[in-house]
Amino acid sequence: MSANIARELLRDGFDRVAQTVRSVTSGTDASVLLYQPDPQSNHAAWLIWHLTRVQDDHMADLAAVLGGAEASSPGAAQHIPAGQLWLEHGWAHRLALPYEESDTGFGHDAEQVRAFDNGDSGLLSAYHQAVHDRTLQILESLGSGDFERIVDTRWEPPVTAASRWVSVLNDTTQHAGQAAYVRGLAERALG
Repeated sequence: MSANIARELLRDGFDRVAQTVRSVTSGTDASVLLYQPDPQSNHAAWLIWHLTRVQDDHMADLAAVLGGAEASSPGAAQHIPAGQLWLEHGWAHRLALPYEESDTGFGHDAEQVRAFDNGDSGLLSAYHQAVHDRTLQILESLGSGDFERIVDTRWEPPVTAASRWVSVLNDTTQHAGQAAYVRGLAERALG
């Protein structure tokens, strides 16, 4: 598969996630976004935040590796911005959540999910859109050989950029679908 086709497929997938996030956050209020079907479940606001934090975190890592000093081969990605938007663009401050700034929500228990009390659909949507835009910027900057590059050696076998892209798309797709489902449950329960 060519790098151009891979980029097109990934762009389409991430565009679909962004559309689902807009659908979940648009025309609703905090009571719907913070609704938990039962005390142990996630609410839509937390799911949107979590999927966006993971995407932001992983894209920052990809940008650092693919656009960093290692990117010296012909066709390698160039001019990729590094750093997480959550930290560098003030989203952590704006959403003011009760977590450490580095937290992505991975492994949160029900109590930590309940502590998430910001149901501002506009902020959640805007943060996701900023991360989505950056994701597409990184994707478009990739060179022909970048998908095969190793981006994480903590796993065996080491993770390639292609695997990381698919992993993030899979995770965000699942959580976006969960958020849409929980919003539907909330609307029925709250009338």
